[in-house]
Amino acid sequence: MYQNNQGNLVNFCKENRPRLAMTLGDPAGIGPEVILKALADPENSQKYDVTVVGNRDLLAQIYRKLNSTENLAPLVNPEELSVSDVLLDGEIKGEIIPGKGNAVSGAASFAYMEYAIAQTLAGKFDGIVTGPIAKSAWKAAGYNYPGQTELLAQKSGVDRFGMLFVARSPHTGWILRAILATTHIPLSQVAETLTPQLLTQKLDLLVECLEKDFGIENGRIAIAGLNPHSGEQGQLGHEEQDWLIPWLEQERQKRPQLQLDGPIPPDTMWVKPGQAWYGNSSVQNSADAYLALYHDQGLIPVKLMAFDRAVNTSIGLPFVRTSPDHGTAFDIAGKGIADATSMKAAIHLAAELVSQRLAKKNEE
Repeated sequence: MYQNNQGNLVNFCKENRPRLAMTLGDPAGIGPEVILKALADPENSQKYDVTVVGNRDLLAQIYRKLNSTENLAPLVNPEELSVSDVLLDGEIKGEIIPGKGNAVSGAASFAYMEYAIAQTLAGKFDGIVTGPIAKSAWKAAGYNYPGQTELLAQKSGVDRFGMLFVARSPHTGWILRAILATTHIPLSQVAETLTPQLLTQKLDLLVECLEKDFGIENGRIAIAGLNPHSGEQGQLGHEEQDWLIPWLEQERQKRPQLQLDGPIPPDTMWVKPGQAWYGNSSVQNSADAYLALYHDQGLIPVKLMAFDRAVNTSIGLPFVRTSPDHGTAFDIAGKGIADATSMKAAIHLAAELVSQRLAKKNEE
C-alpha cells in the first residue's frame, strides 16, 4: 500500500510539473549548446517537463561535435531528451553550419517558433523558453519581424505586449525588473514613437505582471526621463515638460495605490538598482520595477549588472515566454565555451511564472 501511494505521488508530481517548450533558436548559433548544458542539470529534468523543439539529428550532431571539445561543461545526451522534431528538408539541414547564420538557419529557427507557439496555444505546453535567433537570418529567409516578441504577439492575437527583463542578484538575492517602452526601433524614431497612450499601455502591462506573476500589489515603479537630466526644465529637451510630466501626474491620480517615481534622469535612475544588486545599499531603497523609454536606456545597465543572468520575459501573452538575454554569438558557436547561466535562469523563471499563474488560477 505504501509503495502504491508513493508511486501515485511520484506520478502526480510528474503530471503537475510546468510543461515547457524549448526552441533551439538559430541552430547555427549557441542556442543548441546552452540548451544541452542547461538540461544537463538534473534539477531541470526532475522539476520541469521540458520538450525541446527542433531537430533531434541536428542536436545529436552538435552534441558529438561539442563532446570532442576539451574542458567542456557537462552536456545532456539528446537521446535522453524529449524532442519535438520539426520537419526540415534534408538538403536544408546540410546547409546549417555552426557559426554561419544565413537564410537556411533563419528559416529553421522560425519554423521552431511557429511550432512551439501553435502547440502552446493548443494547450500542449504551459510556456515557451526560446533560444536566441538572428533577426538578419529571419529577414534573409523572408520573415520581417523585429524579433521573437512580435511574432509571439501576432500569433497569439494580442496587441498589448511588452519586454520585461528579470534577473536575480547572486550577491543579495534582490530581483531586478526592467521593462522597455520601445524596443527594436532606430534611436531617431524613439521620440516620435513615445506617446502618453503607449506609456499607459506599458504601465498597465507592468502593473498586471507584477500582480499576476510576482504577487506584488501596490508596487513602486521608477520611470525614466527621455532627455539628459530629464530635460532640465525644457533646456535639454521639451518632451518631459510637454507631455511626460503631465502624463505621470495623471497616472498618479488614477493609481493612488502605486508609488510612481519620475521622470528620473536616465543617468541616475540606475544607481539604486546597482547598489541593490551589488549589496552596497539596502534593497529597500530600490523600486519593484523600472520603466525605460528605449532599448539601450534599459538594456545597457541591465546587461552591465546581469549579462549572464538576465531573462527576457514577454508580458501580455496568454502564456509564459522567457528567453536568455543574449544573442546567437555566431563567433563562438561550436567551440564549447558558451555560458548557459542565462538559459538556466530562463528555464527556472518560466517554471516559476507558470506555477504562480496556475496557483492563482486555482485560488479563483
